[in-house]
Amino acid sequence: MPEGQRVLVSPPAAARGALGRVSSGPSACPSPRLPVPGSPGYAGSPASPAPPRGAVRSSVPQKLAEALSSQYGLIVFVAGLLLLLAWAVHASGVGKSDLLCFLTALMLLQLVWMLWYVGRSSAHRRLISPKDTHAGARWLRGSITLFAAITIILGCLKVGYFIGFSECLSATEGVFPVTHAAHTLLQVYFLWGHAKDVIQSFKTLERFGVIHSVFTNLLLWTNGVLNESKHQLNEHKERLITLGFGNITIVLDDHTPPCNCSPPTFCSAISQGIYYLYPFNIEYQILASTMLYVLWKNVGRKVDSQQHQNMEFKFPGVMAGSVLGLTVLAATIGVVVVYLVQIGHSKIKSELALIMFYLYAIALLMLMGAAGLLGIRIYRIDEKSLDESRNPARKLDADLLVSTASGSWLISWGSILAIFCAEARPLYTWFNLPYSILVIAEKYIQNLFIIESIHREPEKLSEDIRTLRVVTVCNDDTISLASSRLKSEALATDVASLGREMPHTANGNTHPRDGLGREAEERSQEGTPGPAGQPRFLQGDAKRRVLRNIAAFLFLCNISLWIPPAFGCRPEYDNGLEEIVFGFEPWIIVVNLAMPFSIFYRMHAAASLFEVYCKI
Repeated sequence: MPEGQRVLVSPPAAARGALGRVSSGPSACPSPRLPVPGSPGYAGSPASPAPPRGAVRSSVPQKLAEALSSQYGLIVFVAGLLLLLAWAVHASGVGKSDLLCFLTALMLLQLVWMLWYVGRSSAHRRLISPKDTHAGARWLRGSITLFAAITIILGCLKVGYFIGFSECLSATEGVFPVTHAAHTLLQVYFLWGHAKDVIQSFKTLERFGVIHSVFTNLLLWTNGVLNESKHQLNEHKERLITLGFGNITIVLDDHTPPCNCSPPTFCSAISQGIYYLYPFNIEYQILASTMLYVLWKNVGRKVDSQQHQNMEFKFPGVMAGSVLGLTVLAATIGVVVVYLVQIGHSKIKSELALIMFYLYAIALLMLMGAAGLLGIRIYRIDEKSLDESRNPARKLDADLLVSTASGSWLISWGSILAIFCAEARPLYTWFNLPYSILVIAEKYIQNLFIIESIHREPEKLSEDIRTLRVVTVCNDDTISLASSRLKSEALATDVASLGREMPHTANGNTHPRDGLGREAEERSQEGTPGPAGQPRFLQGDAKRRVLRNIAAFLFLCNISLWIPPAFGCRPEYDNGLEEIVFGFEPWIIVVNLAMPFSIFYRMHAAASLFEVYCKI
């Protein structure tokens, strides 16, 4: 018999008798033989061949190239961070033009590499290249395109700002936004066409090019965070004056050019618009760096033959979660508007705005925590195998969730410590205590829910399919033991007994039925809990609808919680109690370091929850 034509599922004795009656003679398929310990085919046998020495040696240059490229990227990143720090603290001899020249040079170098890569890929487009189907999802590329479009608008505003103050600004401040716009356009095109690539040629050179792109985007992200933080810090200092904290030394860090802009109203509107668009630019840079990092991890990687299941966006069945999430989104926008209008006008209005924000956030975090706990409970009841295969994109998602959540955890623990250590505690500060505790607990629960969801095997077969089919492939003939071709009553009896005795197959793996037969199916129809103790309303499609509603609700809630800190609603700044306990400068440093990670966490969690929603 030709090799490759073998029985896909080995039936027990009763089924083998049935198969023997159906197909006999030379066309019958022999049952597969498992390797015996000591035989040449046994994996643990001394006679089994050892891994080739060349395979071990071939991995050594790849590891060296990976280490060399990562160290190069870190050197570039550290140099850029020092320039950013020198400009932030007004170091002698270091100006903003020096920083912009460095960033422009990095972007130009990345542009050269991307043009070379795109040109080489176009010249060899007929060659079949491996792809990582898990990387560069369409919704992710669509998100980065939206943020990139807003980033280009931000660049246009910066060019207009440069034209207005051209008399006293360096030429680099006009060249930088133009270069950044060109860099953004080409990078989005590059990510749309090559985010899934698994590079197998010029691997050392490509590693350096990709890692250079990763850290260039990280430095652009850091530059955007620093500019936006300076603007928020100036507004925070002005609010502290209104709240009456006169014992805090307040020096405004104003970087307004020392010349007049014509017309003044035009320049003022552009200046305000720039800072309102910075959050989108920040999200664009960090998303681009994460997608490029996955591309760097895929250089030279051996891709599994198993293809990733295409995820589909299905809206029906999530009305409850969507309506509740959209209600939260609308309420959040209203709270942010009221907060920004009331804060800083008077001490009483500022305290009322803080109390309003804390009460709303406490209620929302409790709802999100309860939804996450319900999703985890459903997963714990459903004993389903997890996908433990290596996947750089999925591992990066989980690592980013945990690492970026530490930013808000740091701020929350600082607030808790300040409340207990302060000598005088205004009334509104006590609302900060449950708020800080719930921030820690909610992110902890949500991380568990997301990580559990992304490691779940996608459900390909419906749970209410009760017909078991045993398929054999012999000489291009397919025999199905549950098909209508079998007309003998005795053979039908054998097939029924086979369905109760042998394991069912799904996704190419055999799983024991744990003694499930017709009795279990009848109990399921009668409404009694299944063998796993799962209620009927949490089985099959009902369970998936509940999980989709949870994912949709948490997705909209994370977008809602991204809006307040991204657009200036930051009680960590305006509370004032932490500055008294820790000191103004130390607490401001903590907030400025941790807040960007907290903002990114919400957007990354929303992206992960969207993927979870499409996967369920």
